[in-house]
Amino acid sequence: MNTAVNGSSCSISLNPPTAEKIGKTFAYCMIVVVSLVGNSFIGTIVYKTQTLRKPINYFIVNMAMSDLLYPIFLILPTLTLLHVKSWLISGPLGQALCKLVSFLPGVPIIVSSQSLVLIAVDRFGAVVFPLRFPLISSKLCPFFILATWIIAMAFCSPNLFAFKLGEYDDGKLFCVMQWNEAFGVSSSYVSYILAFFVVFLYVPLALLIILYSVIIIKLKTQRIPGKQSANAEQQRAKRNRNVLKMAIAIVLGFVLCNVPYSIINLLLFYAQDLPCSISLYGSITRLMAFSNCAINPCICFTFSANYRQGLKRLLKCFNTVQPAIE
Repeated sequence: MNTAVNGSSCSISLNPPTAEKIGKTFAYCMIVVVSLVGNSFIGTIVYKTQTLRKPINYFIVNMAMSDLLYPIFLILPTLTLLHVKSWLISGPLGQALCKLVSFLPGVPIIVSSQSLVLIAVDRFGAVVFPLRFPLISSKLCPFFILATWIIAMAFCSPNLFAFKLGEYDDGKLFCVMQWNEAFGVSSSYVSYILAFFVVFLYVPLALLIILYSVIIIKLKTQRIPGKQSANAEQQRAKRNRNVLKMAIAIVLGFVLCNVPYSIINLLLFYAQDLPCSISLYGSITRLMAFSNCAINPCICFTFSANYRQGLKRLLKCFNTVQPAIE
């Protein structure tokens, strides 16, 4: 079956060349492995390291746990569909999995965007108001983290009703969206997607730009009053800069992976007479969006000495346990 791009003469084949299949399969498998291993390590390291139990690391772990949903509920089904070309499981279980696979992939993006804003607020308080009580204390972190998941699941819940298994003439099953059937003709899926990108991508990015701009300006001009020694002030400023570099790197990774994908999707919905190459750009930006779940742990290990030390300790534990198992 071929589908047209915005009514143009472009067609997208459901049977891509073998080389393309191999390339996508390799890329998806790499993302799955790095994401599952890296994000699991992030959560374990923070859990086992007392000094890392701070709001910013709690929110990073929150992102890591949400990123584990991507390889399990989005990339693996996409990989299966790339080779099988149909939905494998029928009946009530297949119907439930169809709804679950359609519902969960949007959750990590919403959880991540909210976590990034909370990280920025935490850094804003630490840099701009260093002598005051933290804006987000460790005791409040569980409530904020729970709120990110409740908001994400509430916003993605329409997909539980809109997606269901459909059978084509050749007897093959597909998980398809039937938005108008679920919510009526007056409800627009395009408006829903636009709200998704605006509320949970573009608005948070605007807030992040404002907060980090203020933080950077403050770091360049800040002088802490009181009896602190110059050495202590320099060490505190250095710690803030190091943490800020990691936080900004995570934000940039999130932007580079998700903004191009959102732009392509909005173009597909709103633009007319798009070039045939849009399907290629769509595949590339989709792969970039998938890769965000694997990039975050790499950024943490690259920019944070504490995470690197925690990883070394964790690997040493594995090496110590291994002979006992044998």
